[in-house]
Amino acid sequence: MKPLAHKVAIVTGAGHAKGIGRAIAVKLAEQGANVVVTDLQQAAADMDSAVTQLSGLGVDAMAVAVDVMDKTQIENCVQRVLDHYGRIDILVNNAGVGVGSPDFTELTDQDWNLSLQVNVKGMADFCQAVIPAMQAQGGGSIINIASLAGLGAIEAIPACYTASKFAAIGLTKQLAVNYAKQNIRCNAVCPGSIVTQMHKQTLEFIAAEHGISVEEAQQHEDASIPMGYSAEPSVVGDAVAYLASPAASYMTGVTMPVAGGMSPGI
Repeated sequence: MKPLAHKVAIVTGAGHAKGIGRAIAVKLAEQGANVVVTDLQQAAADMDSAVTQLSGLGVDAMAVAVDVMDKTQIENCVQRVLDHYGRIDILVNNAGVGVGSPDFTELTDQDWNLSLQVNVKGMADFCQAVIPAMQAQGGGSIINIASLAGLGAIEAIPACYTASKFAAIGLTKQLAVNYAKQNIRCNAVCPGSIVTQMHKQTLEFIAAEHGISVEEAQQHEDASIPMGYSAEPSVVGDAVAYLASPAASYMTGVTMPVAGGMSPGI
């Protein structure tokens, strides 16, 4: 039997076909979990595509439009999942934004508000909504997608993004302590250089800043990675599937870098 057979997972921000959220959803489905994908309403077509892909892996899949800045939408999503499946075993908080200028003096209130509202408050609200169900059923696993920027400052990353990811890790560790005795594990995955749309935007900024091509910016970044390359989103999915599985049953409060050996400091 697959390690996550009959488990029910919610993965936020899972619409984009090439994104980390979709890769996580696929890996969980491959391990046998029924998966609920969420994203913004404007990504409805992408979510439908995700459901088709996941259903093709032999599991039950469902899409729910959720803006994580709206607590009511989060609560309605959780209730809908409970009504349909009767339980929630895994929550993966992947929804996030990367906004703002790397120049700290150019950051706006909107940059800060959006970063904190989505990357921290939305994550906290989803945790708050699922924890009572996990308590009632005797346990569960929460996995928060943070960033290597939550472990140390990285060049060309906006301060509002870095601060929000540090906060996400702090939230993870506090929940791990609070709910360990109730068999609710809470861990964080900290991706490094992963080939996504956000990664492309960072490379474009570096290229423009230094007057080089995007390809040269990628080569420069690869040279800073001990393993020598930027990875596909599936590697993050592998880490999440492990943390959600019984193999990680004694792990909580962990911040797991998935970064090819990169290790930034403050």
